[in-house]
Amino acid sequence: MPSELPEHVRRNRAVWDTWAAQYVAPAEENWAATEPSWGIWSIPESRLGVLPDDLAGKDALELGCGTAYVSAWLARRGARVVGVDNSAVQLETARRMQVQHGLEFPLLHENAEALPYASETFDVVISEYGACLWGDPYRWVPEAARLLRPGGRLTFLTNSFLLMLCVPAEDGAAATDRLLRPAFDMHRVEWPGDDGVEFHLAHGDWIRLLRRSGFDVEDLIEVRPDADATTRYPFVSLDWARQWPCEEVWKARKRE
Repeated sequence: MPSELPEHVRRNRAVWDTWAAQYVAPAEENWAATEPSWGIWSIPESRLGVLPDDLAGKDALELGCGTAYVSAWLARRGARVVGVDNSAVQLETARRMQVQHGLEFPLLHENAEALPYASETFDVVISEYGACLWGDPYRWVPEAARLLRPGGRLTFLTNSFLLMLCVPAEDGAAATDRLLRPAFDMHRVEWPGDDGVEFHLAHGDWIRLLRRSGFDVEDLIEVRPDADATTRYPFVSLDWARQWPCEEVWKARKRE
């Protein structure tokens, strides 16, 4: 029941149902794309290398799928994919895209921090600005570890830790070249005038959490956009993102 959900999950559910209309056009673009592209700068998969090479026949789970375009990319590469999202309105768009593109896979309206699946059900867990940003990492990472089979892969893309130190609190303001908040004890982040709840960790905290949850970290990709890249998001400029990473991709494998 919604009343039994953690407070941050209830708040994020409500805010994403409100924001969902803004993501219909990006959903249509990403579902129609011939090659995946990642993050706010739409960096192509051929350059960034987010996805595993051997997805065919694998059981995959997207945590915080939104409009499920990442799930669609996985399905087209032969994965048996399940998309999970906290927003029913986002999933409505995802289901319309499924019909439009003739691609079917399960879409669940659930809290990614506690899912109704048996342990060791999946080979791949992935999140792009989904649960990895809007879920409490101290809940969703152990849950991902529970759901993955030994040797399974966890991949997630989120804002870089450095960016979070440099973004002003004012709505729409872009990251500066100065540190604006403490690096220590970062976890739950609430922006003024924004009803959602984000979660960010320092690199050391991510590593300790992942290892404690049974993962070995295999890679950390600090994303750098091309010189002609564009984004619709106002919180970082291209000049900033060309000098310092504003996004990062974590790759981990569950120990056997």
